[in-house]
Amino acid sequence: MIQKKLLKQESAVLVGIITQEQPAEKAQEYLDELAFLAETAGATTKARFVQRLPRADPRTYVGTGKLEEIEIYVREHEIDLVLIDDELSASQMRNIEKVFNPDPLEATVKVLDRSTLILDIFASRAQTAQSKTQVELAQHEYLLPRLTRMWTHLSKQKGGIGMKGPGEKEIETDRRIIRNRISLLKERLELIDRQNATQRKNRGKSIRVALVGYTNVGKSTLMNLISKSEVFAENKLFATLDATVRKVVVNHVPFLLSDTVGFIRKLPHHLVESFKSTLDEVRESDILLHVVDLSHPNFEEQMEVVLETLQDLKVGDKPILTVFNKIDRWEEARAARHDDPEFIEGHPPIEQLAQTWMAKTNGNALFISATSKINIEDLRTRVSDMVKTCWFEKYPHSHDFF
Repeated sequence: MIQKKLLKQESAVLVGIITQEQPAEKAQEYLDELAFLAETAGATTKARFVQRLPRADPRTYVGTGKLEEIEIYVREHEIDLVLIDDELSASQMRNIEKVFNPDPLEATVKVLDRSTLILDIFASRAQTAQSKTQVELAQHEYLLPRLTRMWTHLSKQKGGIGMKGPGEKEIETDRRIIRNRISLLKERLELIDRQNATQRKNRGKSIRVALVGYTNVGKSTLMNLISKSEVFAENKLFATLDATVRKVVVNHVPFLLSDTVGFIRKLPHHLVESFKSTLDEVRESDILLHVVDLSHPNFEEQMEVVLETLQDLKVGDKPILTVFNKIDRWEEARAARHDDPEFIEGHPPIEQLAQTWMAKTNGNALFISATSKINIEDLRTRVSDMVKTCWFEKYPHSHDFF
């Protein structure tokens, strides 16, 4: 019986807002992504609550009336989690929790913002010493300004989503101890970075190709196809957290191929900062394969998120091949909605779409399906050609490539 209670799937409600900057369609899409994040963390979404506001309420995110409506639903349906689709300030978190947990010592409902949920998923996905250290650093930096709120109730929590990591260790932990821990973690990361830099130098003269893209677009599946290896791939967000590097030979052309953590909208800034060392694989790569999920209704916005992140990492000037994945799903959706003129207008035939994006990317685009293995040989040939070109540009006087 105890084991069954521990394995009980937590229930959640999602809370978002509609503003001038975030219209209704985009707000719903963000909530779709939040629901996917919740599912990845192991929770089931039971309801969504959205309110139209000029901007987020600085005290309670949504209005007090809407908050009371949510509280009634949560109490009547015995909901475990309230997930907010933005990062909350310490005061917002405190005020919201007072509504759902009037007595902090008897807290039964967990209130998590988007950042906390992402951190929780990262904590469960981290495998190597580097990623575990990076996650813990991000957690501590996130918790530091929220210590007053956290220590009022976490000693009574029994685990579950949002409870992994440093939050629940000691109720008397103070800011000084947290700051000391942050300093220690940063020192540990610097040491790991130096060790990784040495490993990368030992790879010798090798062209490095990095797979980048939004989370859950098929990067790991594609890496398995190109490298003929077995990298973990799953239909969940952030299935890959640690950078994976494989030596690959395609058409007698050798290179190093790396799979990296996926990007996402509203990714916590402190998380990006903490994971910059993992993203060194992207920085030190010679060629980037930008994988795009063509079947996603807002794939262009996802592309913008990735390209903006690459600019932040100062790697936007590297050779980029845009790989539009899941073209079979695009065509299936088009066939299923052939009687909807508005849908068809936004979903032209794949040939027409390819012409458009070939023009936009100066010919640096390819349309494939990793699962159906459509155009994979074309991709392998294209990558090997790019690697050869890059090699002779990087080592013009070298003759030992083949």
